[in-house]
Amino acid sequence: QVQLVESGGGLVQPGGSLRLSCAASGTIFSIGTMAWYRQAPGKQRELVASITSGGSTNFADSVKGRFTISRDNAKNTVYLQMNSLKPEDTAVYYCNAQIYYSRFSYPRDYWGQGTQVTVSS
Repeated sequence: QVQLVESGGGLVQPGGSLRLSCAASGTIFSIGTMAWYRQAPGKQRELVASITSGGSTNFADSVKGRFTISRDNAKNTVYLQMNSLKPEDTAVYYCNAQIYYSRFSYPRDYWGQGTQVTVSS
């Protein structure tokens, strides 16, 4: 079994910064793409940012230039640095990872439990 545990959410004023972390643990041979999604009340879950095992990144247009994503493969951890936060960034943020159990297995998708980010004065 695999678990993704997120941390770093909270309440921040507009213009502030937060750093989210997500650590994967369990039976892991390797990890493919890792990503952060978010879901605001009454809205669909959307992709915020993703990073491949090789380090290629992709960002939603709404966060480009403000958010960065990185990973530490030795620690099976992905980070989301969020700067210049806006009230519209308020949402539950979810970590996602494609986990390989062995060299020959297909990847399986795993999700974290979510962490609340609230941007408000």
